[in-house]
Amino acid sequence: MINPKRTIEIGVYTGYSLLATALSTPPDAKITAIDPKAEWYEIGLPFIKRAGVEHKIDFIHSPALPVLDYLLLQEEKEGSFDFAFVDADKHNYGNYHDRLMKLVKVGGVIIYDNVLWGGTVANPDGDINLPADKKMITMMAIEFNRRIADDERVEICVAPVGDGLTICRRVS
Repeated sequence: MINPKRTIEIGVYTGYSLLATALSTPPDAKITAIDPKAEWYEIGLPFIKRAGVEHKIDFIHSPALPVLDYLLLQEEKEGSFDFAFVDADKHNYGNYHDRLMKLVKVGGVIIYDNVLWGGTVANPDGDINLPADKKMITMMAIEFNRRIADDERVEICVAPVGDGLTICRRVS
């Protein structure tokens, strides 16, 4: 069972998943939360404060890739995170995965949200009646799902709840 003390959350949306993470971690846990839209974090902040877990969260107002790259420049950060949750720009899921595989320790867990993309990923050709932007995201989700299924460094499980979660446990 994972008891994460060091977490990365990429894409905080309304802050509710961040609140859930903060509530479910030990009192001394630290969460690095990254989002280019500070207003998403601010929506959840009153609830985070009311729950008394604001001290656990280091919110970074930035796109995630530069922050992850900066963390990787710090040798002591490699393999130092127990858990990561990704609910961000879908076209960068592969880039996030590359970096998180270095930051999350062996035995750690990475969860990717929205991997079923409204069920549209069930059509392997992406030949579906969708607007071009939605079809493009569907194709990216299909490619990411294939890529992660072939990644021998992780064991995965797809939970078909909400819009789908891929749970990865880093094994090497």
